[in-house]
Amino acid sequence: MHDMVKRHEVQVLRKAGHKVKDVAARARVSASTVKRVVKEAPVESFDDAAERKRRRIGRPSKVEAFRAAVKELLDETDSEGRPLLTKEIVRRLKKRGYKGGKSAMYGLIACLRGIEVPRPLVRFDGLPGEFSQHDFGHVDVKFQDGTKKRIHFFATRLKYSRFAVVSIVDDEQAETLVRCVVEHFDRIGGVPLVAVFDRPKTVAIAWDKDGTVTQWNMTFASVMLDIGVGIEVCWPARGNQKGAVENLVGWVKGSFFAHSGQRDQPDRPNVIARKDS
Repeated sequence: MHDMVKRHEVQVLRKAGHKVKDVAARARVSASTVKRVVKEAPVESFDDAAERKRRRIGRPSKVEAFRAAVKELLDETDSEGRPLLTKEIVRRLKKRGYKGGKSAMYGLIACLRGIEVPRPLVRFDGLPGEFSQHDFGHVDVKFQDGTKKRIHFFATRLKYSRFAVVSIVDDEQAETLVRCVVEHFDRIGGVPLVAVFDRPKTVAIAWDKDGTVTQWNMTFASVMLDIGVGIEVCWPARGNQKGAVENLVGWVKGSFFAHSGQRDQPDRPNVIARKDS
């Protein structure tokens, strides 16, 4: 089952008039999933466990009973001293009584081998008002009397117009994030279809190797549900997933803080300021 955040994103995009194939491509789900999700009642909660229980989704995994056997076979080698091929492992497991599908067992073997599944790049190209990007950042400010202070900020930028809003904040906690998001949407004059974030703990708490979020920060998720915005997350420090709005924090540092001389480091400009400024 796709999580409730993903189902909410599908409903938001479809309600905005995007075609089924377009929604499927943007949300990275199948067209049949889109058709099914839009027929469901509007998402009112991001509690996946409660939804699974309500719909009686899930059944015992056939592959889990063979996890120990797979680990044992992964340590074995063939006659030439090479690790056993995946298909050979599956063949031996079937002799031991495994009756499940090959895909599920291939997935378990890949997981235990430590093979990382490539995650497709996501570039957020679209029309005005479709996507916004949000991120926390900080800069170390050096005052004229020699004292230093770390300044935290939260930035929002619309993808298409590159309209930006930046707020100085006291910390980078979940409550600060949601308050800034709401305030910035108000200053922008509306909400986008999808808001794009990196993966701080204020947004996503846990995720699988393929990047699928398995646990959201519920303070953040609840507010985004209330204001009706779809959520997308990217890997931190991978600006090529965000298209034309990459490196938002670096742009804020270079555009909103006055530099003195050369930067000490690319991500930490040497900022000189007056304490009364």
